[in-house]
Amino acid sequence: MLVTENLAVAYPHSADWALKDISLTLERGEKVGLVGESGCGKSTLGRAILGLLPRGTRVQGRALFEGQSIVELEGEELRRFRGEAVGLVFQDPMTRLDPLMTIGEHCLETLRAHRPDLESKTAKRNALEALERVKIPPARWGQYAHEFSGGMRQRVAMALALLLKPKLIVADEPTTALDVTVAAEILAELTRLCAEDNMGLLLISHDLAMVGAYCDRVAVLNGGAIVETAPMATLLTASQDPYTQSLLDSALHIHNLDRKKAFNSDNVPPLLQVKNLRQQFSLEGNLIEQLLRRQKSWIKAVDNVSLDIYPGETLGLVGESGCGKSTLSRTILQLLPAASGEIWFDGEDLTRLSPAQMQSRRRQLQMIFQDPGACLNPKMTVGNSIADPLFIHGLASPQEAEIQVKAMLERVKLTPVEDYYYRYPKELSGGQQQRVAIARALITKPKLVICDEPVSMLDASVQSQVLELMRELKESFHLTYLFITHDLWVARFFCDRIAVMTQGQIVEMGPTETIFRRAQHPYTQKLLEAAPLLAQVA
Repeated sequence: MLVTENLAVAYPHSADWALKDISLTLERGEKVGLVGESGCGKSTLGRAILGLLPRGTRVQGRALFEGQSIVELEGEELRRFRGEAVGLVFQDPMTRLDPLMTIGEHCLETLRAHRPDLESKTAKRNALEALERVKIPPARWGQYAHEFSGGMRQRVAMALALLLKPKLIVADEPTTALDVTVAAEILAELTRLCAEDNMGLLLISHDLAMVGAYCDRVAVLNGGAIVETAPMATLLTASQDPYTQSLLDSALHIHNLDRKKAFNSDNVPPLLQVKNLRQQFSLEGNLIEQLLRRQKSWIKAVDNVSLDIYPGETLGLVGESGCGKSTLSRTILQLLPAASGEIWFDGEDLTRLSPAQMQSRRRQLQMIFQDPGACLNPKMTVGNSIADPLFIHGLASPQEAEIQVKAMLERVKLTPVEDYYYRYPKELSGGQQQRVAIARALITKPKLVICDEPVSMLDASVQSQVLELMRELKESFHLTYLFITHDLWVARFFCDRIAVMTQGQIVEMGPTETIFRRAQHPYTQKLLEAAPLLAQVA
């Protein structure tokens, strides 16, 4: 169905080839995984297959879909090809969603663009069925993208890609923002459709365990070239390429079941205490719905949560997307005012501080966001972005800041430092952007760092490097982490204790090994059952 022969791609104004001599086939109903470090060319290959490369891009070789050259498609023929023949799921769902349109309007627009004769009732029924497949209830039909969590937005993007029942899905990191249970459900649905509808799947990902669990073959990219292609079980036992072996070693390092000794608080008082915290949002709907509704409907995003974090500890917070993890973190930082409850940090109740006092306190409370693009100013260089918190809090002169920033760039493996210091975010890969965001958060040497999916967009080797770096910095600067993640194996590798959250409540909390070996709550058991383990693929 899909064939690339000696495909090479070079972007405009670049002398280097982003892809080099790519030859790959994908049969009907086949699932092929594409893995490699950020910047290796995975997304470029996906965009080449969809004819989404920018004007002026140099293309050599061939890319054929059902015998027809993709490069030669133009106008209406290319537009129909992208929706009806091949569907694309982007890594960042906000590049697919219009902030001024409701989720329902997104679905209807897609259907009307390709099937204008479809009746309104039928179109809405088809759209609701697609949303239901990815676990989005009908009640959220009239909401906007900003009212969804990162994981929920990605579910919408998946539904939009499946709406027209294409022959091939190109999924570019489709589960980066999803928890393990929803990722498993969505990938199970995709693989079921591949079998039932003879649909192909090109799954681009840095999650080797997930790719191994759901794909028939895996192609490994390095420096724009495919270095090895085989089933994951073969790669695990008989890999021939050193680069492939290094990727597998990094992933297996994180999936290692051996654990260090449990964290000991030594009877010191908690650095952070959250007591009976509540956060809720209203579902107001449009003007007519507000007038007809006698009282507001509320979502209890955080429902009576209490937890303690001790100095030097790493507490992991896990749960499905939309369960309230990110809302809890933002409420702790007072980016959202608490509906009720107390937040004690270093002996002080943050809920009682004025905005000016809270701003000063944030030097000790930093956050690493899930999406690096959300915290990096596109008009500021990397060096200026990382130095900015130092200037905000008056911690360094320009000369001192430059020295500290370059040292931090070295620590997060963005080398050569002189090169990255003057780059802009758009000139970095997603993984490189996240490393800049981590450096920016750690530059003020805070006491508590809230990490909201800090490595979810990184490939396995960089994940391992960044997590080890964060451990090193934790020891060097006496940091404490609240580590939010949907990747249970990363949580096991990195965290001292685990708190499991669902529907705004913490249902289980305890030492990491206790949670993984003797989970008590049915929801925790469900999460663990859904998490793929790389060592079990073979």
